[in-house]
Formats: sequence, structure tokens, C-alpha cells
Amino acid sequence: MTRPKNWWPDLASLVGFVLLTGLLAAGHLLDLDAAVADWADDHRPAPLYWAARVLNYLGQGGQVLMPVSVLLAGVLAWRRRSVRPLIVFAAGFGLTYLTIGPLKVWLQRAAPRFDGPDRTHLFNEAAIGPLGMSYPSGHVANALVWYGVIALLLAALLGGLDPRVHAALRIVPPAVVFVTTTYLSFHWITDSVAGLLLGLVLTRLMARVPWDTMPLPRLPDGWDRPAGLQPTQEPARMTRLT
Repeated sequence: MTRPKNWWPDLASLVGFVLLTGLLAAGHLLDLDAAVADWADDHRPAPLYWAARVLNYLGQGGQVLMPVSVLLAGVLAWRRRSVRPLIVFAAGFGLTYLTIGPLKVWLQRAAPRFDGPDRTHLFNEAAIGPLGMSYPSGHVANALVWYGVIALLLAALLGGLDPRVHAALRIVPPAVVFVTTTYLSFHWITDSVAGLLLGLVLTRLMARVPWDTMPLPRLPDGWDRPAGLQPTQEPARMTRLT
């Protein structure tokens, strides 16, 4: 995880999310969503379908990303005798839980495979409960946040990551999840764009936290000690992406 230098990408992503949500609520871009979903439904042969289904697991927060993250955090915590890696995991969980889920419930949008009325609309009263939790895409937002956490924990465990490995870990899985989630009609394309914008805000917020130097209560046996979680300086080429 790299420490951002500037706030303008965060602000731009947040403004983009708000503007996109406002446009959708006003009835704009709905035809685009339907057209992309219809095209995907007409161009999904079995080999591509199954390949996309497998690759889409890269964005499964509860089944893949959180278990991997908590495993890495636990190993690092044990090796460094520090509670700080577990705090990183807890922060990632809390941040995503308190933002993505409530937004999905409030905005109440059905997924493309919804059979009821106004299937592309936000605030759709017919899309009740799990049927109305498509916007923003949790797959995409979770991928951005959790691969940032995974990169940070791996760098601490391995004594650093090659910049190319770090960039691939931060960019490739979210991009794959964006494409497969839309292609499989799990989400409208604007759901995925919204998840991307929201995820950028959240992952950059996580990257700003000084995990190794943040004040903690004194713990027995020095378990409040640093754990090698200092973010690296943000490469110029990554500023626009993370």
C-alpha cells in the first residue's frame, strides 16, 4: 500500500461518485446500463462464462479477500509479536462494512437479472432486500480496498514488494473484477463504475493511516510494537490509480 501525496484524486473520485449517483437518480444513463447488460447477455458463450465466473472470485470479499487478509494479518502479527496487523484488517473490515453496505441498502437498485419493474432505477420500491443491493458494486469496491490491505501485509511479511508486483496486485484484480462483474450481469456497468470510484476513496483513506506509529495503549510483552507496516512513498505513475 502506498501513501498518497495529494488529496485531489480522493476528492475527484468522491465528486464523481456523487455526480454519477445523482445522474442515475434523475433517470440518466439507464439506457446505457440496459444496453451493456443486453449485449453481455447476447455474447456469453459457455467457455467465456465459466472463465469469467472463476475470475470473478477475485472480488469475493467474504469468501476470498477477507480470509486471505486475516490469514496474512495473523501470520504477520505472530511473527512480529504485534497487534498492529490485526488492526489493519479490522479497519478494512469496518470501513467497507460501514460504507458499501449502507449505500446499497439506501440506494435500493436491482441487479440486471431482476424481473420486476424499473429494473435499472435507483430507489426502486419493488427491489426489496437482497434484490435491491446492486449499487454500488461491492465486488469492485472490495477488490480495491482488500488488495491494498493484502499488498501492505505481504510487503511487511516479505520485507518489501517489487514495484511491478505491487502495481499488478493493486490494478489487475480490480480491473478483472470490474470486467467480469459487468460481463456476467451481476451488476450494471454504472454499478461497477460507482464501485471503482468509491473503492478508490476508501483504499486511499486506508493508505493514509500511519499503522506503525499510530498511538496505541501499552500492551503486555510489547504487542503494541511496530510491525513493518510503513507504506512506501507513492510512485508518480500510481497517483491517478490508487
